[in-house]
Amino acid sequence: MFKPKCIYCEKNIEDYELGRFLLEKFKDVPRIEIENHNNIEEMRKKQNSEFPNMKKNLIIGTRKTHKYVENHKVSDYLVPYTSSGCTAMCMYCYLVCNYNKCAYLRLFVNREEMLNKIIKTAEKSEKNLTFEIGSNSDLVLENEITGNLVWTIENFANSKKGMLTFPTKFDMIDDILTLNHQGKIIVRMSVNPQEIITKVEFGTSPLKNRVEAINKLKEAGYKIGILIAPVVLVDGWEKLYSDLIKYLYENLNEQVKKDVFFEIIFMTYSYVHRMINQDAFPNAIQLYEQEKMTGRGRGKYMYRKDIREEGEKFFREQLSKYFKENTILYIV
Repeated sequence: MFKPKCIYCEKNIEDYELGRFLLEKFKDVPRIEIENHNNIEEMRKKQNSEFPNMKKNLIIGTRKTHKYVENHKVSDYLVPYTSSGCTAMCMYCYLVCNYNKCAYLRLFVNREEMLNKIIKTAEKSEKNLTFEIGSNSDLVLENEITGNLVWTIENFANSKKGMLTFPTKFDMIDDILTLNHQGKIIVRMSVNPQEIITKVEFGTSPLKNRVEAINKLKEAGYKIGILIAPVVLVDGWEKLYSDLIKYLYENLNEQVKKDVFFEIIFMTYSYVHRMINQDAFPNAIQLYEQEKMTGRGRGKYMYRKDIREEGEKFFREQLSKYFKENTILYIV
């Protein structure tokens, strides 16, 4: 159970049920009042080497931005929801591109406002919309602190239309197994070879636990997707990922294998990641490989086109070997 070292909170959070709950839950934790969760000066001024310690703090406020972004993958919209950032420290985390070293966990207590907007948008639409509520955080991890995922699924069950989806790298899903989700929730488990998890995805659940969680979720009636993401092309990656796909085939139950879908995302990286990682994790592996990467906008990197094409061919061949009847939604 995550217990923060310090809480930074906006002064109006006591106006919300969740805000009062969190303040009571962590009443023995030192508290600092802030004006805006997006602008904590003492955090911005910390050195990159302080990144792991910054992740031990908890920031609580209200979400002010509620703009939906169209999406054409699993969901119709990416939706700002109840949290941003994470307590884990994946070395490639895309939120670092947006927040730099301030990619710590922020909780937003105005959850009723956010869920009500989703429900109203869903019910007004002619088509059955799907909303991605976990694009900025990991809601399974957040649920351990707030109970928000349970609250969300229970309250969204009352909506007349719509679906919710979120990805996770965590296995703490027991709280949602008995909920009456009415088939409206798509859970997408992110997986990687255990070697990548150990060396790169610090603070996340082991592969074995993630796969066991997938089986439990499917038995509880949830729709399931699997993200092989991000694909990190370390030396020997072909064996690592072929072994991963074989492991999935051998350990997923038949219910999952019947209709699970796949998403495959190659790692992107940035100059900001390089600067933080070299100071915060000096003994970790180097993810930037100049000979394999090319520019992707200012200060950002991606694998070269020919390498990505080779990788896409590899994954299509490996998945067709073990999951011939299953859909690959996209490879990017």
